[in-house]
Amino acid sequence: MSTSRIKVGLVGLGNIGKTHIRNIKAIEQIELVGVCDLVVEKADRVASECGTSAYYDHKELFKHSGLQAVIIAVPHYSHPTIAIDAFESGIHVLCEKPLAVHVNDALRTIAAYAKAKQQYPELVFGMMFQERTLPFYKKIKEVVDSGKLGQLTRASWINTAWFRSQAYYDSGDWRATWAGEGGGILTNQCPHNLDFYQWVFGVPAKISGHAHIGKYHHIEVEDEVTAYFEHENGMIGHFIVTTAESPGVNRLEIVGENGRLVYERDKLLLYLNQISMLQHLRETTQGFGNVKCEETEIVVDTDVPSGHKVVTEKFISKIVTGTGELIAEGTEGIHSVTIANGIMLSSFTKQMVEVPFDSDQYEELLKELISSSKFYKEASIAIEEDITQSFSK
Repeated sequence: MSTSRIKVGLVGLGNIGKTHIRNIKAIEQIELVGVCDLVVEKADRVASECGTSAYYDHKELFKHSGLQAVIIAVPHYSHPTIAIDAFESGIHVLCEKPLAVHVNDALRTIAAYAKAKQQYPELVFGMMFQERTLPFYKKIKEVVDSGKLGQLTRASWINTAWFRSQAYYDSGDWRATWAGEGGGILTNQCPHNLDFYQWVFGVPAKISGHAHIGKYHHIEVEDEVTAYFEHENGMIGHFIVTTAESPGVNRLEIVGENGRLVYERDKLLLYLNQISMLQHLRETTQGFGNVKCEETEIVVDTDVPSGHKVVTEKFISKIVTGTGELIAEGTEGIHSVTIANGIMLSSFTKQMVEVPFDSDQYEELLKELISSSKFYKEASIAIEEDITQSFSK
């Protein structure tokens, strides 16, 4: 096992880039050998503050910094480009969400990784899905995987705690545009939620989506979404999100034949049936009687490490040791992109879509939205806020 520090470069020095800088400084096994941003002044300032070198083109960072790994924290469309360039140079990648804006770019990224692995077998590719590390979400995954709920019948997630003001959307010329961001709440805020959904329940077989474009904000992308999912095992799902609800709520209900698991306000409640609901409804002679159940609050230890730093530490550890599991493999990033694209494709075509759907159709739709856009964005307005307020919704 090597005890040397891993030489890491960071591409993208915006809001999330600041979070990565803090974590990099706190992880002893990392040597920051370069930071990169298209804005020269920003790259120079951060490099000076961190005692490292500034770059303004990721290819120059890859060529001259001597890095072994890169953290990608740039606007979404550039994720595949930078990741693919890194793979071709044998550079380990930790990518911010989403893996890509559309499925085709996700597929291209994964194919490039698979090809690079032939030359660099130890190449590590991780996704920054830090919500998988959150104590309550880990416990939910544990309970579902345990089989306590039996056959799952429904999962309903209302997550409207993603409130964003107009000032937020005005803070970057790329934000909330088809050309700059490729989508709204599904592409920016909810890749974590969609990843968690598929992590626990899998990717739906059918998707019906209803997305409202700029309903509450002056933007050209979706700020309110309601989706309905059907799974191969018969389970249905509901997914309701918006950036225009305050106070918002984050409530997840998971129903199975043996009971119900409810998460809301940092409380996890398990309602466990005495017998299977499905067995009861088939065998009972009563017309209205419910299955008797017992309510239990599941105590969750929240005083444990979680968040971006944990994901980064796992990533670095795997590079150093060659063993261990990442919080999320990079190849898993396609699943949340698939669900998001499926919702939007369904909404625009006003039809339920089957998964896998025609990814070329969605890419062409996106290109059409970009080319036909008449949306005009005023000059960016700087906002200074603690971005950690936006985590873990």
